Amino acid sequence: MEEQSTKPTKKHRRFWTWLTASVLFRLILIYFPQNLNLSSRPEVSTPLTSLRRLAEGYWLKQSSMSPYAGSMYHGSPLLLSLLGPLTVQRIDGLPSHLLCSLVFVAADVLNSLLIRATGQTLQIAYRQSLKSLDLDMISETMETLPSGDIAALIYLWNPFTIAACVGLSTSPIENLAVMLALYGACKRLVPLAAFGWVMATHLSLYPIILVIPIILLLGNGPDTPRQLFLLRRHAYVLLLCGVSVKQYGGLWEMFTSMYGFILTVQDLSPNIGVLWYFFAEVFDFFRNFFLIVFQMNILFMIFPLAIRLHHRPCFLAFVYITISSMLKSYPSVGDSALYLGFLGWFVYELSEMKFSFFLFCVYVGVSLLSPVMHNLWIWRGTGNANFYFATAMAYACLQIVLVVESVSGMLNHDRKLRNLSSAKLQDGKS
Repeated sequence: MEEQSTKPTKKHRRFWTWLTASVLFRLILIYFPQNLNLSSRPEVSTPLTSLRRLAEGYWLKQSSMSPYAGSMYHGSPLLLSLLGPLTVQRIDGLPSHLLCSLVFVAADVLNSLLIRATGQTLQIAYRQSLKSLDLDMISETMETLPSGDIAALIYLWNPFTIAACVGLSTSPIENLAVMLALYGACKRLVPLAAFGWVMATHLSLYPIILVIPIILLLGNGPDTPRQLFLLRRHAYVLLLCGVSVKQYGGLWEMFTSMYGFILTVQDLSPNIGVLWYFFAEVFDFFRNFFLIVFQMNILFMIFPLAIRLHHRPCFLAFVYITISSMLKSYPSVGDSALYLGFLGWFVYELSEMKFSFFLFCVYVGVSLLSPVMHNLWIWRGTGNANFYFATAMAYACLQIVLVVESVSGMLNHDRKLRNLSSAKLQDGKS
């Protein structure tokens, strides 16, 4: 008994040690930002997540102009009010962006803790379902795989997560809103789930599709009050945004500058997505048609996946986030950091997933080749846009393979459990 009681304490100590080390590693990189220059990388900062653009919008607001007057800022007015004052405050002898960087570090730590708590809840629920199927042997082997700790550490030490934090991207805050929604849904805290989903949708629009796994996670909660509560929270956020931009054109200007900018892909600067290259080459006559095709492509996958994976809402949320990260207008590595952390939740279920080593190698290869191809195209002048777009295409294909193989691996695992359960029942009858 004493040995079993000391094992959890050792695991907890290891987790907190690794968490502290990740925070110190981020602080060291933040203190020496000029050597990395990650804030100018197109893989890290997008027109929606760049802190430089946010500082420009805050300067316009302080000058009694609309933050959306220029072509720089296209983010939320609430995010502008939260981070804007920190962009102008300076501490002598320290980097100018230190206060904002500390906010991003705190957001990463909160994300990891929420991922850990959600993973622990999922593991307990999964162990109980195995016991209900009389598969106690499998539940005992899961004791050695704390999926919550694994997922949290994957998120903390993922190079994509560190690059988004050190590169002054607002992605950690957007990921925090998504995690609040999923954590609140797993714990059946309807106000927290509603607040997180509304804030995530408000900040980047695409998390609106997470309403299906959130409702599935809430489970047996009342339907009508839950829907009214979501609408009420949305009304509160719109009210706050309306107050923030009332003197600068109101909510309509915010909608056109934020969501219109996302849906119409107005900025064609290079990123790790594929839409910038396609719409730079397509004829203007066909632009609206292909805008509808690409944006609706995400919606076409929602209901078939929900029907097939309704019994695994958190895995469904992982698939939704991966698909939206692949097809969204302005993707960044901060989006990939979130769904890669979610993989740790299903470390046992996806243990037999095919091409896992291949996927890891391609992720590393794309991460190394993307800056090289961008340098050859923009700075060296020895390449062209096709060089950089090739890495973007490889990155998109990589995410497609990840979705297909993870879904097939999860379905095969569920089929295996059903076969084991039915075989055990037949043995009991005989």
